[in-house]
Amino acid sequence: VWAVPELGRIFASVTGEHKVATVDMETLKTLAKVGPVKYPDGIAYAPSAKRVFVSDEHGDADAVIDTTTNSLVATIPLGGGAGNTVYDPGSGQILVAVHEKNELVAIDPATAKIIARYPVTGIESPHGIALDVTARLAFVAGEENNKLAVVDLTNMKVLATYPVGKDPDVLAFDTGLKQLYVSAESGNVTVFRENVKTL
Repeated sequence: VWAVPELGRIFASVTGEHKVATVDMETLKTLAKVGPVKYPDGIAYAPSAKRVFVSDEHGDADAVIDTTTNSLVATIPLGGGAGNTVYDPGSGQILVAVHEKNELVAIDPATAKIIARYPVTGIESPHGIALDVTARLAFVAGEENNKLAVVDLTNMKVLATYPVGKDPDVLAFDTGLKQLYVSAESGNVTVFRENVKTL
């Protein structure tokens, strides 16, 4: 689920129907269901393009939805399973973790084209991503080797890796406390405190 207050909309993955639902924030009524997306997972919103980007985990792609028409406008092949999709306001780009490639893919929201691919050294099957936009850091978790990478968003280099719970999935960063939470399918939550581009 991803809330976009400026649009008054919530976007939700409806995996059983292979679609993404658009929901009105005030009435909670479903306005549209957009697809097909084989297995919609992570969702991000790019405000400049007014587009929602959706990880199609099993379709090896990122789906692009135009929020003004509630229509699927592009499917971007990634060459591997799509992990989480996030919007980086610092670069104005969408970042997607790609499982088999062990990399982050950067997408231009306006053209819906891949503009760069960055290896995430030390991470196997990257999936979860969280950003510290102010410190220009990305946190990327590897499902296969149970590691977390800290990536410098200014040069896209891995600064360090840390162990986390088995099969890490969803990440959340608390900007006030400067703490990162890494939840794993094993039932563990690992908590890190950020300290000048390290954890």
